[in-house]
Amino acid sequence: MTLTVTTWYLEQTAPGDLAPASAPPEEQRVRIARAEVISPEFSRFLYASVGGDIAWTDRLGWSYRQWEEFLGRPGVETWVAYERDTPAGFVELDAQAEGVVEISYFGLLPAFRGRRIGGHLLAYGTARAWDLAERWPERAKTRRVWVHTCSKDGPHALDNYRRRGFRVSATESAEETEKPTPGPWPGA
Repeated sequence: MTLTVTTWYLEQTAPGDLAPASAPPEEQRVRIARAEVISPEFSRFLYASVGGDIAWTDRLGWSYRQWEEFLGRPGVETWVAYERDTPAGFVELDAQAEGVVEISYFGLLPAFRGRRIGGHLLAYGTARAWDLAERWPERAKTRRVWVHTCSKDGPHALDNYRRRGFRVSATESAEETEKPTPGPWPGA
């Protein structure tokens, strides 16, 4: 069976484009921290757990070495949201040429969706994209932050990006063969 998948490319071109989000209720004890130690196991856990039910499959075949090489590149950062010290979601930043930073992955584990963590994490991660050169002096100052989302992602993804100040810069549609979503367990 085929389905039409729409992909939206969104961007911010100035730090002032970022619209803040409300923090989750204090009793949730949400904190966000950068995973500073390269850990393919932890990054694969986040990727598979967040994307398992929304068809993230492009990295499932990556070897340990591929994860290690990607995570070891200057300007690649993983910021993790924790609720009461339990991983709730992550945002992955990938510094590219000429001051461009991609939010390559962003999302929450299914049990943490709808708990007012997503907007907060996206705003925090986007702010870290804008100040990335402060942590990576060899990288150019950020002049553009971009992300893409598609119709297979969560139903609130596109609206969350727009509420944080991202603007759609391009849209494309393509026919894809529908594949079963693997869930977080195979190989996790």
